[in-house]
Amino acid sequence: MKLYKDQTFDRERALYASSGVTVEGCRFEGPADGESALKESREINAVNCYFDLRYPFWHDTHVKISGCEMTQLCRAALWYSEDVEIKDTKMLGIKAVRECRDIRISGCEIVSPEFGWFNSGVTMQDSTAESEYFMMRSERLTFRNVRFKGKYSFQYITDSTFENCEFDTKDAFWHAKNVTVKNCLVKGEYLAWYCEDVTFENCTIIGTQPLCYCKGLRLINCKMLDTDLAFEKSDVQADITTEVISIKNPKSGTIRVPNVGEIIMDDPEAKGQIIQNGAEL
Repeated sequence: MKLYKDQTFDRERALYASSGVTVEGCRFEGPADGESALKESREINAVNCYFDLRYPFWHDTHVKISGCEMTQLCRAALWYSEDVEIKDTKMLGIKAVRECRDIRISGCEIVSPEFGWFNSGVTMQDSTAESEYFMMRSERLTFRNVRFKGKYSFQYITDSTFENCEFDTKDAFWHAKNVTVKNCLVKGEYLAWYCEDVTFENCTIIGTQPLCYCKGLRLINCKMLDTDLAFEKSDVQADITTEVISIKNPKSGTIRVPNVGEIIMDDPEAKGQIIQNGAEL
């Protein structure tokens, strides 16, 4: 591979259409303010580099990025790229990682509004993220040990799994389909409305009005803390291990709970069963 070491690049498309290149300790910044430094490239290895310019990795394949920093000025860092590994890197610019395939992220710090839209096949582990509309309309996500803070996360995602994660988020998993969430802490408001075939297993769920208008919803051995007006209009099978403040008009299915503060059944179409300490209410 051709090696560029400890160099600075600031011109437009500085390394455009490169193939078989390592950039090590390089800085993509400067007065020329050039965009798209490595656009249309393949077999790229970026190590300990500093990216302060826009659109560095567009339409790329077979990319490794490690120990790098993408600043707030590094907008839309990865779009339309495939087979990318990102390790121990800071991604701080808006709209990073969009319409990409087969992305592997580990040990990263992400602060990026509108991160991860329209992707397929993203693995993320041992990372932190702060975003709005995080991972919207993506598919085949596999997350492990990820801590996330933000709003409107995982909307319209499909065919995904999450394990040992912590999510502090509002309106998460809206319209999600075929998703499994295991051993996670999920804190926020209006969790997973309109979702379909979503399972929460061994999770702790915190926040108001969760899990409404759902189809094929399952809760297995879950805690629900400070949750009220839960399960409205939902088709649900739930085994809950903690008291729920209130349950409202579940459409169908069975909810097992040790105690519920209030049951609201004022909709004649609400046919869901609520079983408290083994007794149907």
